[in-house]
Amino acid sequence: MRLILASGSQTRKEILDMLGLKFDIITSKVEENSSATNPREYVMDLSKAKANSVAYQINNKALIIAADTVIYMNNKIFEKPKSKEEAFNNIKSMSGKVNYAITGVTIKDLYKENELTFSDSTEVHFRNIKDSDINWYVNNEKLILNRAGYGNNVSIFVDKIIGSYYNILGLPLGKLYQKLNELGYSISDFEMKL
Repeated sequence: MRLILASGSQTRKEILDMLGLKFDIITSKVEENSSATNPREYVMDLSKAKANSVAYQINNKALIIAADTVIYMNNKIFEKPKSKEEAFNNIKSMSGKVNYAITGVTIKDLYKENELTFSDSTEVHFRNIKDSDINWYVNNEKLILNRAGYGNNVSIFVDKIIGSYYNILGLPLGKLYQKLNELGYSISDFEMKL
């Protein structure tokens, strides 16, 4: 069975690599925008658009996994920052507060002509962060232009999380597997890397 990750995200790739699954990466060719104001609907809309874009690019059967993640706080959706300055301001605004990593996932099953879309949310509690620490982080984090400025090292500012850690990274692994089960698949249905 061919598995396709419809994402160029390094962290999503690493999550599937961790499982040892064999998969291809094909990125979508859609503009990432949605008129939805509810963050769950917003990320689910974008994941559907990405999955459909990849489905149109291939000519054979596959199981496509597409995802989109935003950070949500105080009725504001935080997208990927366009600059280090924007990333700094995002992290500073989250200092001492609770924010939510919200991921929408679409599984597009071209074998069974089926589609399932869901979302997951993780509550993230940030400690109070000094500006000098945010500056260090922004200038040393390789993935600074991801999810509102959330990169791998953002964990040094996190007091606790409630929910899936992998959801923060962009792919809620446990819930994804649960939904694959609902579609009739188990882990043994997927090819492993040699």
